[in-house]
Amino acid sequence: MTESTHLDTSEVVDGDRLERRHLHVIGVLLVANFVVILNETVMSIAIPVLQVELGVAPSVGQWLTTAFMLTMAVIIPLTGYLIQRIQTRSLFVLAMSLFTAGTLLAFVAPGFGVLLVARIVQASGTAIMLPLLMTTIMTLVPPARRGVMMGNISIVIAVAPALGPTLSGFILDHFGWRWIFGFVAPIALCALVIGTRFIVSVAEISDARIDLLSVPLAVLGFGGLVYGLVGIGESAQEGSSTVPLWIPFVVGAVAMAGFVLRQLRLQGEDRALLDLRVFGSRQFTISVVAMLLGMGTMMGTFIVVPYFAQSAIMLDAFQTGLITLPGGLLMGLAGPIVGRIYDKRGPLVLVIPGSVSVSIGVWMLTTVDTSTTIWWLLLSNMALCVGLAATFTPLMTSGLGSIDPHMYSHGSAVVGTLQQVAGAAGTALFITVMTIVASGSGLPTESPEAIADGVRMVFVVAGVLSFVLVAVCCFVRKPADAPGH
Repeated sequence: MTESTHLDTSEVVDGDRLERRHLHVIGVLLVANFVVILNETVMSIAIPVLQVELGVAPSVGQWLTTAFMLTMAVIIPLTGYLIQRIQTRSLFVLAMSLFTAGTLLAFVAPGFGVLLVARIVQASGTAIMLPLLMTTIMTLVPPARRGVMMGNISIVIAVAPALGPTLSGFILDHFGWRWIFGFVAPIALCALVIGTRFIVSVAEISDARIDLLSVPLAVLGFGGLVYGLVGIGESAQEGSSTVPLWIPFVVGAVAMAGFVLRQLRLQGEDRALLDLRVFGSRQFTISVVAMLLGMGTMMGTFIVVPYFAQSAIMLDAFQTGLITLPGGLLMGLAGPIVGRIYDKRGPLVLVIPGSVSVSIGVWMLTTVDTSTTIWWLLLSNMALCVGLAATFTPLMTSGLGSIDPHMYSHGSAVVGTLQQVAGAAGTALFITVMTIVASGSGLPTESPEAIADGVRMVFVVAGVLSFVLVAVCCFVRKPADAPGH
């Protein structure tokens, strides 16, 4: 490997300064991740429009989201191995090429089938990007500056999802659904070209061969569980599912058990596809549990609130998209501030008030009815987002910072994978509760009053989960080797 393509990580852990070329690497990865995460949320409002324009039933149209989530859940567990096996630049080019190709294919898709394939190709690239970014930051950035840099990740994770629905609503109202992809494609192409120029490798490359048995076990295990969770939500809304729900759960559980046993056997030889020794760190485990509670609550809320806004208080697509925008912008602005506080004071001073703010935002939503104004939804979303900003950055930084450096790629893959599972679980739980309560209200299930009844119960459940989040956050600590501990 030549000096021009490999970065000696001994250079970056010496002191707290980052070289300009290291900042270039991180900057390009941040922009690329912004683009791919934005793509995930622009579809949330577009699905109903696509169902009408492409002439497909809701149960079929939802596969544009379901297939994306399934692909993410299947590929992210492999990223721990890929990051160690493939040079950073090559992996970035592969990921952004897949994402860009999928976006261009979606833009010209003649019908639903091609659009579905395009979404799967997009997801294949998306799945690699965030673990690659987190691993790069943990490798390049000294412990004293990780909080600030993770705060920058929070900007990407917060502003992109918040901007997505607003942008989607505007494009749908003025240009048509194809331009959702037409807007993203040139940005993705620019990120690919610039990244090809500036990205360099950030870690030693392992020559370990992939364990062929672990791959299908991961695909069936994580894919089966996510498919089953998504199926719960779909069957709750549609009244039936194409596959009996017990089948994906049984397949997923059996495959997952086999996958875990296989990794435990292989990790002693450093050949595990996803090294589970990361859970040997108590702080990593606590941080992951808290992140899963927060992610499940966030994803469920981001699905249910727009549905309530459009179906119960009759907001249009653009107005609905605006609900998430102020909270997401606040979350993005708070990210670097939260990072600096973490570097100086540690996580506890952030995660306790942050989780309490999440709880306040959720409990505010237990009061909604058909007369609720958009301002109440905005305020509750802002409380939720500010709380998540104060929670996610410290959790990611303390969790990944508490494991051995050579395990960063596996830790990032574990976090990314379980976030997908948590997002699917939160969405399934919230939609199921909403549908069951709305159906049992004695009113027509699709009536605004019945939907409001269901949504209120959803957030009672979410409120209880938020109390658990607060309790778990009380045990978060800064890694022992980090400055300011």
